[in-house]
Amino acid sequence: MSNIEFTYPAFFYLLILVPLMAAWYLWRGRKGTAPLRLSGFENLDERMGSARVWLRHLLALLRMTVVLLIVVVLARPQSSNQWEQVTTEGIDIVMCMDVSGSMRAMDFKPNRLEASKNVGIEFVNARQNDRFGLVVFAGESFTQCPMTTDRAVVINFLKEIDFGVIEDGTAIGMGLATAVNRIKESRAKSKVIILLTDGVNNRGDVGPVTAAELAAGFGIRVYTIGVGSQGNAPIPLQDMFGRTVTQSMPVEIDEEVLRKIAETTDGAYFRAINNNKLREIYQEIDQLEKTRLDVKQFSKKKEEYFPFLLAAMLILLAEVFLRYTLFRTIP
Repeated sequence: MSNIEFTYPAFFYLLILVPLMAAWYLWRGRKGTAPLRLSGFENLDERMGSARVWLRHLLALLRMTVVLLIVVVLARPQSSNQWEQVTTEGIDIVMCMDVSGSMRAMDFKPNRLEASKNVGIEFVNARQNDRFGLVVFAGESFTQCPMTTDRAVVINFLKEIDFGVIEDGTAIGMGLATAVNRIKESRAKSKVIILLTDGVNNRGDVGPVTAAELAAGFGIRVYTIGVGSQGNAPIPLQDMFGRTVTQSMPVEIDEEVLRKIAETTDGAYFRAINNNKLREIYQEIDQLEKTRLDVKQFSKKKEEYFPFLLAAMLILLAEVFLRYTLFRTIP
């Protein structure tokens, strides 16, 4: 944004010359004016003479304007362009998501997986300075999206997550180990994994606590989220005839292990029982993991006196031209 500043504002005291010049002009005009009547000029249109007399006052007005502009030039006007240089230090975040068959449960709308994807997309969109990666797991685990700052790519991979891509089961430890392997070489000041699951570890060669200790060794903080309502939850299943039926299944989340993972890595455990609670959890993580922001202000000044000086010179030339042509004094 540009604004005008004056380096030497004390020169504005010289503006007192303008009213002094006006007073002097009026006083001299009254003192030097005397009526003069000449025989033979009675029939001339008096309006022609009076109009020219009034236009003579223009010379004094132009002279005062020149003085005003010169004062502005002496005050040295400058435009100041100010802007901010923002230095951001992003956070590397791996979202580790359970895609086992139990994530079809409809205690979340439309189901646990779709609700987790939607809230995850909102979370990614809200953090513009961070790098994201995406790991999914069921009976096995794999990297869905490598670390990238391209949020559009991450969101597209989130949308593509679906059931049946890998063998069913819940390999929490393997999922966490894959996420650790993906982020461990990061040079970011803060490295975070968000582990989301709705079950109990029942597959894989790496235990969840062992994977947590591995994460802690690399300075990675893990936030764990248990997804599922209390008691039973409706889940769609196929019967022997291939028809989809809804069956009530008990919600089993190994909260003790999830808490242990969070404690080991200096993270936190959350329990989401519906869509709104899941959204609140991601918002809380967003507040806990704020990107560092340094703001430096800079200013660049530019001299702006030339237009005022040019105007003063042109007006002065106009005043001199009028004085010695149109308003020339008869000797």
